[in-house]
Amino acid sequence: MIRKIFVLTLLIALLTACVPAPQTTPVVEPAATEVRATEAPTEAVTDGPMTLTDGLGREVTLAAPAQRIVTLAPSLTEFVFAVGAGEQLVGRDELSDFPAEAADIVSIGSAYGGLNTEVILALEPDLVLAAEINTPEQVNELEGLGLTVYYLANVLTYEDLYGHVQLFGKITGHEEEAATLAASLKMRVEAVNSAVANVTEKPTVFYEIDGSDPSKPWTTGPGTFMDTMISMAGGENIGGVLSDPFVQISAEEIVAQDPDIILLGDTLYGVTIESIAERTGWANLSAVKEGRIFAFDDNLASRPGPRMVDGLEQLVKVLHPDLVINQ
Repeated sequence: MIRKIFVLTLLIALLTACVPAPQTTPVVEPAATEVRATEAPTEAVTDGPMTLTDGLGREVTLAAPAQRIVTLAPSLTEFVFAVGAGEQLVGRDELSDFPAEAADIVSIGSAYGGLNTEVILALEPDLVLAAEINTPEQVNELEGLGLTVYYLANVLTYEDLYGHVQLFGKITGHEEEAATLAASLKMRVEAVNSAVANVTEKPTVFYEIDGSDPSKPWTTGPGTFMDTMISMAGGENIGGVLSDPFVQISAEEIVAQDPDIILLGDTLYGVTIESIAERTGWANLSAVKEGRIFAFDDNLASRPGPRMVDGLEQLVKVLHPDLVINQ
């Protein structure tokens, strides 16, 4: 039942906000839309007032780097910890489960339902961070309560990711740590690009988000970060030819395309590698016969945060296990 609720949530989001939303995994976030957050500032460390334009085109002014932060999405929580500002986080959404220290932070509930504004207000935040799983209405509601809210659009590229890291450094007062992290992430991505540059044989890949209906599993189509990651890792996403970012693909189409590799992003929700061969028609797939079915942590692709670099590296290891990534 929970899985169907999240698929329904996805469809509503696509139809009403043009924002792709997660399917079965309640700890993931939607892929990016065309709305962009501001490019990361490059000036020196800021201790005083700053005015930034957020992903909704709103000017948001902070008197100083935020010291009491509430995050409304898992990716935002991960960014805050990644730049070394975890001690400034006083509240986080219920689905934030990484890093482990996030469990010690007060939960303000799930952003998929109504926000628990009483808890948020009691935490007395000087900054609330929202993402694309949060609606503009939720942003307006919080602003109406006198809170400062900054909305971040999801990253579309790895360049956007580095910019987000530096932005988090600025708004938290951890610009040096953020600059170091951004440089490290960029170096790792460039190492992947170098390793994959001479790949001539690109395996076809089926990535499953939700296989609760084996006859029509959900997958990632064009414009998703997973589609980008598969391509960068030296593969070809069979969902890339579909019409929508998040879409159901028929089992007949999967059999016709006969992917070289199957990646399961839904193993935490009951789907097993062994169960794939039991699906009608799937036993004859090349990936099944040759044992090329792998579990994949969907959070590394669906959460638009720093761990997307981890996801890229893991994809290379699956798609091209003989490649060496030199860093």
